[in-house]
Amino acid sequence: MQKNKFFVPETELAEQNEYKKKVKNIVKSRFQQETPKAFVHTYGCQGNVADSEHIKGQLIEMGYSMTEELQSADIIIYNTCAIREHAEDRVFGNVGALKTLKKKNPNLVIGLCGCMMQQDHIAEKIKNSYPYVNLVFGTHALHKLPELLFKVFKTKKRVFSIEECDGVIAEGMPNERDSGENAWLPIMYGCDNFCSYCVVPYVRGRERSREADVVLKEAEALIKEGYKKITLLGQNVNSYGKSLENGINFSELVRRLDKIEGDYTFDFMTSHPKDCTKELIDVLASSEHFCGHLHLPVQSGNNRVLKEMNRKYTREHYLDLVNYAKEKIPQVDITTDIIVGFPGETYEEFLDTVSLVKEVKYGSMFTFIYSKRKGTKAADFPDEITKEEKTKWFMELLKVQEEITKEQ
Repeated sequence: MQKNKFFVPETELAEQNEYKKKVKNIVKSRFQQETPKAFVHTYGCQGNVADSEHIKGQLIEMGYSMTEELQSADIIIYNTCAIREHAEDRVFGNVGALKTLKKKNPNLVIGLCGCMMQQDHIAEKIKNSYPYVNLVFGTHALHKLPELLFKVFKTKKRVFSIEECDGVIAEGMPNERDSGENAWLPIMYGCDNFCSYCVVPYVRGRERSREADVVLKEAEALIKEGYKKITLLGQNVNSYGKSLENGINFSELVRRLDKIEGDYTFDFMTSHPKDCTKELIDVLASSEHFCGHLHLPVQSGNNRVLKEMNRKYTREHYLDLVNYAKEKIPQVDITTDIIVGFPGETYEEFLDTVSLVKEVKYGSMFTFIYSKRKGTKAADFPDEITKEEKTKWFMELLKVQEEITKEQ
């Protein structure tokens, strides 16, 4: 794989800086002595939060100030999540409510971006059913926000940018962080795993890693600025470096990060068990700054279900990793993600997940009832278990975890 395949050329980034100046001039002319306000709302994961911080940084450079009051905003951007149906329903409901604001203020710019918008059927629904939305852009067009916003102002037409691609990395983007003493630090984007239930590879593109030197330089700057916790982000941080020519692996990146002096801890998410190594656990065990939290999503405790999910590890392999982590890091706080009611899952297979939870004794769990995602392989699997039955299983699992929490 070519080293520079995913990186946005500096010439293109320079073009976007010129568009920033153009938008700033338009904004200054339109609002004159007043500073226009921007409202950015984030749905979904920490990766989306990091993206929204880049959006805010760009808007500030284009002459906007940030506001938490929806009613006073001159531009509203919703950064959306496609991981579950419930998240999408919330977005549609909240976008529908913006129609009233648009009637009161016809100059209000409404933008939608993120994972939902990278799906053709979603973008088409926005185009046909929400005519007051001015701007729609997918995950690969984040760095093009200045150009897209310029087109909205100049053409006074709706602008859509959801082209398919393997994904990009745009370095040097401005960042308006709003996470207190915690800093989100993306180290890679996209995913190559294609779990049968997950839409992420289709909306986020292929795995692509940032250069280690760039990541470590940014981490050092954050620590000097006083951030106390650095969270490394990626859909699968354990496969960091595979897209880079002669790139270092995640264990080595963590080792180098830990050598940076300062008063801080580091965390990371999300971690895929198939790529989690004992080498990484050894590095964490010897790290001065590791926070002690290991998020290791298991999804299911049954081997047949794991195979249908295309997770590429077994229950036995997973438990071996967990036991090794507990041995090397005695106070480690292990957390996980679990899907209840995957298509074809039986109650007996679900009980394998329950028994695994009892054995591992997680510090906490993020547990979800399976949500069908259009375009994924699992969306076509037979699914005979009712939503009511899955909900019973879900509640049973929650009670087990509640008992474990009480004992800890």
